[in-house]
This record gives sequence, structure tokens and C-alpha cells, in this order.
Amino acid sequence: MTARLIALLLAPLVLAACSGRTPLDAHAADAPRAAAPAAKAPATTSFTPPAESTIPAGPYGDMVRLGREIFLHTRKAAPAYVGNGLNCVNCHLDAGRLADSAPLWGAYGMYPQYRKKNHHVNSYGERLQGCFMYSMNGKAPPLDDPVIVALETYSYWMAQGAPLGTKLEGAGYPSVPRPAKAPDYARGQSVFGRDCALCHGAQGQGQKVAGTYVFPPLWGPDSFNWGAGMHELDKAAAFIKANMPLSRGGMLSDQDAWDVAMFMDAHERPQDPRYHGDLAATRKAYHDTPMSLYGTRVNGRLLGARPAQ
Repeated sequence: MTARLIALLLAPLVLAACSGRTPLDAHAADAPRAAAPAAKAPATTSFTPPAESTIPAGPYGDMVRLGREIFLHTRKAAPAYVGNGLNCVNCHLDAGRLADSAPLWGAYGMYPQYRKKNHHVNSYGERLQGCFMYSMNGKAPPLDDPVIVALETYSYWMAQGAPLGTKLEGAGYPSVPRPAKAPDYARGQSVFGRDCALCHGAQGQGQKVAGTYVFPPLWGPDSFNWGAGMHELDKAAAFIKANMPLSRGGMLSDQDAWDVAMFMDAHERPQDPRYHGDLAATRKAYHDTPMSLYGTRVNGRLLGARPAQ
């Protein structure tokens, strides 16, 4: 039996059990209070992506299918550019189709776009390069590399018929209002033990079948690095609230989503690739926001000082 088939058979069994509740012991945190995320412009246009069955035959369809394969199995299909255990589909669910999970059809038509992260107008291909550098803790494929071309083609196919430059309903992750209480490590640890650990592991290490991750690691050396957007509390809370536990998105309260985001992001992970020997300078240049715990102390640990390797 192949590893992929084993994973497909195992996943529903684990998901069915994910409602079990086993609180973990909690510890106090001394991280800064998070500020409210900026409000996003309301979406006004709905969109339904085409069905996979409509991918055409021929060279164009072959490139769409290659992009889908890379998206689902990034570590296996693009090993030269991936440095951890993640695949694109871990943060963009249902092969990049699911609304409120930063679907590809909601992103493609919004580029070119100016990004504060690198202070210039990015093409869609450059945006994909950033995913490999930060979320995949790897290196950016050249813009003309088949990996980028295939992912662009898959995204273009999925977004066909969508208006350009218009925010679509379900694009990105829906922002979560700031909770009544500041995000808290101890409460987040309890939420994690109750609703997340069965799938992601008690230590956030993920789960493997035959050497392949079937549930991704949330921190540690095989997770996203300190430069990834998911390390910021508001982005993590938004993803978690809308999509977690898997297949039961919306179950957690706003408070729980912020708290468990705090717990997840208060763990070490690979270093931000923009780091050049000075933690404080890196925080000032790239993480100067209360949404980032990088370069702050949580439970006495200076995050980013001893990144996971």
C-alpha cells in the first residue's frame, strides 16, 4: 500500500477523533498585548472556481495539472525549493479552492500589487516566490522555473472568469475581531490540547505516515519560518477561526482562536532568512508590529534568538 493511500485512509479516522478534549497544563506568558488588526474592505463579488473535471486536455491542461500536483505535494514535487515538511495545501485548503482559506482564485486577480513586506510592486510569480522563501522555509524558484510557471497556470485556470482587481467573497482569511482579553499563552495551550493536539501532536510536531506528513508541524524545524505571515497573531487567528479544527472551521470562539494563535506562534521555528546577525535590528526592520512575537520574550524566552534547526 502506498504512503499516499495510507494517508488518505488514515486522515478521516484521525479527523473523526479530533473532537476529543484533553486539556494541557498552562503556563503564564509575558508577551506584549496584541493590537486590533486593521479592518479590511468588504468583499462585494461572489465567485465559484471551475471544477477539476473541466481542466482541458493538451499542453495547457497538463501544466494546470502539474501546478495542482505541486500545490498538493510541494515537498515531493519541488524538493529543490522546499526546506521543511509543509505543502501549499496546508494553508490553502481543498487544493487552493476553499473560500476563507486564502484560495488561489481570490489572489490571482489582485496582482500586480504593492507589498509592504518587500516595498515594491510584486507580480503574482514574485508572491509565489515569497511563499517558498518563508512558508516553505526554502528558496525562491526563478520566475521562469517550471515550478512557478505551473503554479501560475493552475491559479490562472482556477481564477478564469473572475474580475481583475476586485476583492472576492471568501478571498484571503476573514479577519477576527480583537477579543475581550489579550491573547494568552496559558489559555491557548489549553485550547491546543483540547482541539488541536490530536492531529498536530502534543508538541506541535505534526503526524507522519510512511515518512510523509499527513498533518503539518506547527513549530520546530519542519514548520514555517519567522518570516512567514502565519507567524503573525492576527493572520494565524484568522486562519484558525475560519478553518480549524480541520473540516469544522468556525467552531472556536474569537477568544480561543487568538489564544491558540498566541500559543502556536510563541514557539521557536526556523530563522527569518532576512536575519543578518542582529535580532533587534531584524525585528525593527521586518517585525515592528505587536502582531509579531519575534524578538520578544514569552515565558522568559527571547523568541528568534535560538531558532529551530
